[in-house]
Amino acid sequence: MISVQKEGLEKYSMQEMMIPSEKVAHVQGGNPMEHALLVLVKSGYSAVPVLDAEYKLKGIISKTNIIENMLGVEQFELDCLSEMTVEEVMNTDIPYLKPEATFSDGLHSVIDHPFVCVIDEKGYFEGILTRRAILKRINQHIHTNHES
Repeated sequence: MISVQKEGLEKYSMQEMMIPSEKVAHVQGGNPMEHALLVLVKSGYSAVPVLDAEYKLKGIISKTNIIENMLGVEQFELDCLSEMTVEEVMNTDIPYLKPEATFSDGLHSVIDHPFVCVIDEKGYFEGILTRRAILKRINQHIHTNHES
């Protein structure tokens, strides 16, 4: 049986595991839902951060948010894509981490989310921590520290 020591994992910093903001697809709150859907489809992601003009985190927009708002009584109402803005449908109740968060904080946060945004003390978007990055570190830790 493999034993993983918590102390060994805590040495990994949020900075080295997160994807920096410059490399993260995002939209702004004032963008039409049509633009957000295009970004989501072209990027292949199911959700992206929503930032304001100063690059502060405001929420998350997902394909699910958009589709739920397109549902009419009997059909999809495609007109709403150009009429509604991202900020009208985005999820604002989102988890986030600070850059100084521990590995354990990161692990706990990605249990229920494929990624978690990282913001500084003023709310500026620093990047994202993905479930994939956490699992890669755990895998690396197990294989480098427990090979026989």
